[in-house]
Amino acid sequence: METGMVLRPPSGGEFRFDPGALWLDLLVSGGPGELAGFETLHTPADLAAWTKLSRLRLDPARVHVTAAELAAAVRLRDRLWELAWALIRGGPVGPELAAVVDEAAAGPPPAPRLRVTGHGFRREWTLPVTGTQLLSAVARDVIDVLTGPYADRLRECGGVRCGLVFLDTSRPGSRRWCSMERCGNRSKVRALRERRAPDAG
Repeated sequence: METGMVLRPPSGGEFRFDPGALWLDLLVSGGPGELAGFETLHTPADLAAWTKLSRLRLDPARVHVTAAELAAAVRLRDRLWELAWALIRGGPVGPELAAVVDEAAAGPPPAPRLRVTGHGFRREWTLPVTGTQLLSAVARDVIDVLTGPYADRLRECGGVRCGLVFLDTSRPGSRRWCSMERCGNRSKVRALRERRAPDAG
């Protein structure tokens, strides 16, 4: 199975983007301020649908989300944007952000299940799953990432006016783009045009 999420930006087209971590999958669903224009979590069913796109790969029909859980998910996601921006830009991370993560992580996450396949094993999840369990899984992923070997590998795409955030798990730690097929190629085309442009002098 291919990793990542298929995104369809308002500008048109589609591309595959792998944020590299579950909590960063959630950031793709929208955010505060200018990111409100990309909001996708309007109803509880929208959060359930997000789980199929995320690395959880759940069946939305077996994900039960209440209106209160949806509101909690949006609040958590927006604070996680604050956390991501602080980490990327070298700003302070206040204890209130850690407290938000801790509160969500305190609940039980979805229970994993081991499935035997013809090629080995696969992890699945015990269903149904609640919205509260989803938030716990997301928050625990934040803790795992920020206390793990890639804690200093949070990146913002170098594309012009992109802003997507990802965890750089590449061996050299040199990933620059949300996706080579989108921002990576656009950057190459832009650089080529600049090299071919006649010297203004």
